[in-house]
Amino acid sequence: QMQLVESGGGLVQAGGSLRLSCEASGSTFSNYGMGWFRQAPGKEREFVASISWTGGTTYYADSVKGRFTISRTNAKNTVYLQMNSLKPEDTAVYYCASHFRARAVSSDAADFGFWGQGTRVTVSS
Repeated sequence: QMQLVESGGGLVQAGGSLRLSCEASGSTFSNYGMGWFRQAPGKEREFVASISWTGGTTYYADSVKGRFTISRTNAKNTVYLQMNSLKPEDTAVYYCASHFRARAVSSDAADFGFWGQGTRVTVSS
């Protein structure tokens, strides 16, 4: 079982940047693909980005491609989401999650078994 704790959210103006972090504990972090998802008020949760257990493969939602970068440092049990050129429509609670199977990665929330509590990102116009 993996515990996940996100940090780094906050209020930023449009065009600004934030870096989210998610620290994992309880399982062998380096064996699991990780993902970031978000849920805006009144909307369903959506995929943002995911990364393989080695960090060698990444996936992005079209809406964030070229602006967001997912990365991980296995030695620190941490996955990051660097968010640049933020837009008001990026406002949401951001969650990190671990894939429920070792050595697997995807963009489908149903494949992710453990979730953090979320960190709120608000982008003002």
